[in-house]
Amino acid sequence: MECQDVLYTKEDFISIITLNRPERMNTISASMLLELSRALLKANEDPEVRVVILTGQGRAFCAGLDLLAQTQGGNKALLDGERVVTHLNLREAPPIVLFEMDKPTICAMNGSAAGYGLDLALGCDIRIMSQEAKMAAAYAKRGIVPESGGTWFLPRLIGWSKAAEIIFTGRTLSAEECLAFGLVSRIVSPEKVMPTALSIAREIGENAPLAVQAAKRLMRMGYEEPFPIHVHHVFLQLLPLLRTEDFLEGVKSFMEKRTPKFKGC
Repeated sequence: MECQDVLYTKEDFISIITLNRPERMNTISASMLLELSRALLKANEDPEVRVVILTGQGRAFCAGLDLLAQTQGGNKALLDGERVVTHLNLREAPPIVLFEMDKPTICAMNGSAAGYGLDLALGCDIRIMSQEAKMAAAYAKRGIVPESGGTWFLPRLIGWSKAAEIIFTGRTLSAEECLAFGLVSRIVSPEKVMPTALSIAREIGENAPLAVQAAKRLMRMGYEEPFPIHVHHVFLQLLPLLRTEDFLEGVKSFMEKRTPKFKGC
């Protein structure tokens, strides 16, 4: 990637996307929005990539949007001179791109997440959090709402009452509270965040990638579907999988009592 504020690397079948503004706690500038979306799309479209890890450089995962740039006019996404823009095109915004990705995503929360950064973390499928990190839902304390998915994710993840308490109070949650609420899968020591994320990514990547991606699509669709319609969609996803080489390899390796070698086809 050309932008050094968003780094893109690969380790075997794992794509690692790193927010790289440690001196500003990885706050998201206007240019980073586009670069982050491009990195996510690149990973999702790469047939060699099976899992994506999103993390940050330094002591924070992401402290939100760059408010200094906003106040100095450096980000014109929301303001156009004196006119408030209310018809934004968000189809390529990072939270939308992240939500619609078929590849499994893991947030390696090396540090705290706030505002936009919290919404990005919640948009990932799995969250591994440093025991020293925090989640700050301080939107109301800044005069705004969770602008990039928080009002959608939080009630679904932890229920209406708990989500309402966190959002309305603008509370900051410790890692232990995040684990108790079910907002993260695991909390680990800071030096174990990335190794743990990589270990889970490798475990996922050893499975049939087309099946994993289909399962993610079905989980996403299931948020809004009645059960009978969802079951119908399950079969529509299942039938093509039965014709893949990976399905035959899965059955054959089971019968031969060996580890399968999936190709993604």
